[in-house]
Amino acid sequence: MTVTKETIIGDVLDFDKETAPFFLEMGMHCLGCPASRGESIEDACAVHGVDADELVEKLNEFLSK
Repeated sequence: MTVTKETIIGDVLDFDKETAPFFLEMGMHCLGCPASRGESIEDACAVHGVDADELVEKLNEFLSK
């Protein structure tokens, strides 16, 4: 899986649940909320004041291993 800013958070979590800590570290503690699972990474980062590019880079690095 290759993650982009348009990727839906729920798709990333369904692909690999071990990605959850990346979202939690960035302050996204609402992962259990059904609405948050349907958000794009870019939208969620905008709400939480987080750099989406940085999160996408970390996720892709982790998923490439």
